Amino acid sequence: MEMQAERSERLLRLYRTMARIRAFEDAAEAASQGGVQVWGLEASATPAKVRGPLHLSTGQEAVAAGVCINLRRDDLLTSTHRGHGHTLAKGADMTRMMCELYGRASGCNKGKGGSMHIADFGVGMLGANGVVAAGISIATGAAQALKLQGRDAIVACFFGDGAINRGPFLEGLNWAQVYGLPVLFVCEDNRIAATTPTRSLTAGSGAAARARSLGIEAHEVDGNDVEAVDHVAGELVTRVRTGAPALLHAITYRIKGHVSVDPGLYRDADEVEQARQDDPLLRLRALLASLGEAAATAAIDGEVNGEIAQALATADAAPWPAAQAAFGDVISTGAGQWH
Repeated sequence: MEMQAERSERLLRLYRTMARIRAFEDAAEAASQGGVQVWGLEASATPAKVRGPLHLSTGQEAVAAGVCINLRRDDLLTSTHRGHGHTLAKGADMTRMMCELYGRASGCNKGKGGSMHIADFGVGMLGANGVVAAGISIATGAAQALKLQGRDAIVACFFGDGAINRGPFLEGLNWAQVYGLPVLFVCEDNRIAATTPTRSLTAGSGAAARARSLGIEAHEVDGNDVEAVDHVAGELVTRVRTGAPALLHAITYRIKGHVSVDPGLYRDADEVEQARQDDPLLRLRALLASLGEAAATAAIDGEVNGEIAQALATADAAPWPAAQAAFGDVISTGAGQWH
């Protein structure tokens, strides 16, 4: 009974994280679609509250939640252009994140980073990144720094399946293995690189096989089964803390299009529908119901709905950055000629 209670408690923690990510993504998506007519979407009379590219992780919540529950606050994390879920799972404040997407001064990056470059050093989140695979080099460098400092913190590095065909993948993994760096590489394989199925442009057996060729321990997992992700990630995190890099290849699915105004009509409708049936949030909800926790999940849903509503209201009312703030947090503008 005690083991079952512990299992339920941990699964409820995971469910809360996944529900918060889903609520954030849904709200941000809606806020980005006002006043546009792009890729088949009808124009709205309501102006968009979130401007610029918005890459959603809807359907991939189990990977972020299952990995990050095993991390400490002082552990570091790098992300991709699809980084809201990772940032929330690492402990960032939802309201400050929404303010950031709205471009407001109270955002976690003062409204300057927006969605694709969101970061929160306070929880070890070093930043999302618009350059495919760039986070791998950053994570490896951060892991090198941790080792030089003699700290036992680690770096978790999230990247997509498309990134394994970019140069930094081989370079980063090779460097981490040669120098015994504390970095967990997480390939969040949503099976599509922008608008192209990854299998059509990836030779060989994929991320795990390539990591093993360098002598790095690698494991594959069903990325829509958050309990499985949690279990395997936990084992790998323990290994990484000893200074041995590892790779987790989590196979999931991106339910939404490449960006929030992309309906994804280039994908097979049956494939998308099957993915919706395999929704990680629905799977975990059903598992918790079988454990007698249906009321608890319903309560979490209510709390999360209230939290996201408050985040949206706060972001909508938050002040814009002052014009002069544009010249802060950047490299030197010279001898004052821009002032």
